[in-house]
Amino acid sequence: MLRVLLALTAALAVMPWSGVVSAKAEAKAKATEIEFWHAMGGARGAEIEALVARFNDAHKDVRVVAAYKGPYDVVERALFAAYRAKRTPHLVQIFEVGTADMIAARDLVKPMWRVMAGAGLPLDDDAFVPAVAAYFSDSKGRLLALPFNTSTPVLYFNKDAFRKARLDPEHAPKTWYEMPKTLGALRDAGTKCMLTTTWPSWVLLENMGAWHNQPFATEDNGLGGTDARLNFNTRLMVRWVSMLASWYKSGYFTWSGRRDEAEARFAAGECALLTASSSSYAELRRAARFDFGVAQLPYYDDFSEAPQNTLIGGAGLWAINGKSRAEYKAMAKFVAYLAQPEVQAQWHQTTGYVPITKAAYALTEKNGFYVSNPGHQVAVRQLLLRNPTRESKGIRLGHFLQIRSIIDEELEAVWADRKTPLDALNAAVARGNTLLEDFERANAPAGKPVRRAQAK
Repeated sequence: MLRVLLALTAALAVMPWSGVVSAKAEAKAKATEIEFWHAMGGARGAEIEALVARFNDAHKDVRVVAAYKGPYDVVERALFAAYRAKRTPHLVQIFEVGTADMIAARDLVKPMWRVMAGAGLPLDDDAFVPAVAAYFSDSKGRLLALPFNTSTPVLYFNKDAFRKARLDPEHAPKTWYEMPKTLGALRDAGTKCMLTTTWPSWVLLENMGAWHNQPFATEDNGLGGTDARLNFNTRLMVRWVSMLASWYKSGYFTWSGRRDEAEARFAAGECALLTASSSSYAELRRAARFDFGVAQLPYYDDFSEAPQNTLIGGAGLWAINGKSRAEYKAMAKFVAYLAQPEVQAQWHQTTGYVPITKAAYALTEKNGFYVSNPGHQVAVRQLLLRNPTRESKGIRLGHFLQIRSIIDEELEAVWADRKTPLDALNAAVARGNTLLEDFERANAPAGKPVRRAQAK
């Protein structure tokens, strides 16, 4: 009898547990799995993982699987390789430089507005920050991709270095004309590196043009078609690069590299001023052992249209073509979740990226976050300063990554005194337009002639 009772007890103990396991396994089997490729490593990658985990916990019918595929350029190459092999993910994070490539690959992409409308979860285009949404939208204002991690360049300054130089530690120069006096005072106080920058093409040329409402390329900076041609060799840019060249020779400006090498020099206290992405704020706050501030990007105050608004950097989430109806519905749920004000506000506050919606910005402001973290607000104010114009909506060009490399190379020729600013800018435009002609030739409708850019 004892043996029978023990057997019955064991059976009763196992039955409820096995039922729970079976129910969980069944629910998991019913969940639609979405493969999401991204380019965020380190702390930002951890934030993505946490974001995805929160979504998965709240949506039992969808399971998003996030996979880090390497830096931005690696992710884009991996996507096109997967497309050729017919093994694409569902969602992929592509940096803004690759936007024109994604649009040109018509069979690869399903516009985000179609994904959302098909699932009955349309996004309100007017809810997004205009300078952010415009870049990822078509000519009718419909989102082609969801803006995800977006930023804009700002000016960081070492308040301790300012105090040592007897400068006001609460105010950085507002204009480029005010900057030499500040740089001279810092040098006299013993600073070895006064001003440096990250991502030179993006910060020094692309955003310089938009900030002063000046064109970078024809056809609305490329947003209007694949026949765009570079035309940034203007009076503004010649003046600007000439000023930088004089600062370089005098030691006021330091060239630190083509990417984000300058961030480490600023965080170490070596450089006193840094123009860099607003998304660097959180990392600099963790790494710097000194008091620093964040200020609006300086401008030339003798340009009547400046300041206009700065451009975004970062990436958007693209939906890939050829998936099932159930998969698109699952994607739409994830995208709708990401666009929620509470989710966006938290993402903004923990990463330093700007909120993509006005509601997320308002929520962050209402909660008092900017009172204790004023640096986070500078970037948003720059983007919201004025409604974007044809010159400041964004720059969408084919072979953009290669064009940026050309610009950096020509700037380096100026610093080395091998070329004048005008010659370098003319060369950058001519070389870049050769790439744009190739891009148009590959993507223009059949029978449409490719327009050759006129030398300037």
